[in-house]
Amino acid sequence: MQICEIMTREVETVAPDASLQAAAAAMEAEGVGSLPVCQGRRLLGAITDRDIVIRGVATGASPVDMTVRECMSEEISYAFEDEDVEAALKRMEALQVRRLAVLDRDKNLVGIVSLGDIAAEPRATDAEHLGEAIAEISQPSLPDK
Repeated sequence: MQICEIMTREVETVAPDASLQAAAAAMEAEGVGSLPVCQGRRLLGAITDRDIVIRGVATGASPVDMTVRECMSEEISYAFEDEDVEAALKRMEALQVRRLAVLDRDKNLVGIVSLGDIAAEPRATDAEHLGEAIAEISQPSLPDK
């Protein structure tokens, strides 16, 4: 089964020049803790509620004046829409993440795939592998020495 068959297609995004306040308001409205940062359909990174607090608010900067670009993470994990769900699940396990941005082969954002999307589709993977993936993703990562 390919990712495009189970991914969430309608994804709220935020522009890099939006204020942190606007990003936080969009997260609240959507009930999410992170948003892809896009210029048009081109994925530039992601911003999380934690990014806003740690990289923005904690510095004393105004969330109205500080932009998403100043706080976002540019390194973001993704999968291609035509990839196999099993490959995406293995990537989630290895990276210990619960969701991946989904790109077309031109690297434009076309959706998001989450553990929930995979769990909700019985044909996506077997229950044993899903359980193993959730356990691996949920393990606390050890600090680098």
